[in-house]
Amino acid sequence: MTHPSFETLLDAARAAHGRHPALHRFCAFPDDVTATPVTPHHIPAADLMARDPLLQTPNLPPLARAFVAAGPHATWRETYRNTGIGDDFLARFGCYCLIGPGGAYQSAQMHAFVVYMPPGLCYPRHHHPGEEMYFVLAGSAEFHRDGAAPEILSPGQGVIHASNQPHATETLDRPLLAYVIWRSHLGTPPVLTMPAPPARD
Repeated sequence: MTHPSFETLLDAARAAHGRHPALHRFCAFPDDVTATPVTPHHIPAADLMARDPLLQTPNLPPLARAFVAAGPHATWRETYRNTGIGDDFLARFGCYCLIGPGGAYQSAQMHAFVVYMPPGLCYPRHHHPGEEMYFVLAGSAEFHRDGAAPEILSPGQGVIHASNQPHATETLDRPLLAYVIWRSHLGTPPVLTMPAPPARD
């Protein structure tokens, strides 16, 4: 049975696509969503997200609140385990799926995730054939894309990663909570693009 928090989250995601033209332009909310059972899987970053003071504020957008509320019941991903990415990244990077593998819902049209990164974390350069949009819900981060200047994005702003365009994300003094959607090549996971960018001093 799907936990009620996921139904609230799905409704909030659908509403966000209707409220934000950039989301709708990138990918209309799918009309083929079906519910699937979820087996909760906990990782350390889930606790970081649950305790983050920024995510406890009353003016948090509905979609952000819904992602935080569903977190204890989600299948948190460990995409880069056994890749040599490092223990610090694995302990602090958080991602779970709403629509797609491990998520409470499935669709052939779109995958949807939440990404949480605490301050001072680098998600190294990686790529995937799926076209992707990051839409910032809370906090901020610096987004890097091959062929484009770095951008620091805040809530309500988004960035699109083209198919197989290497990209990286780095939080500075604030955390990041982002809604992430894929609209193509949904079955191919991301891989790290070497070499990774140097760490900041």
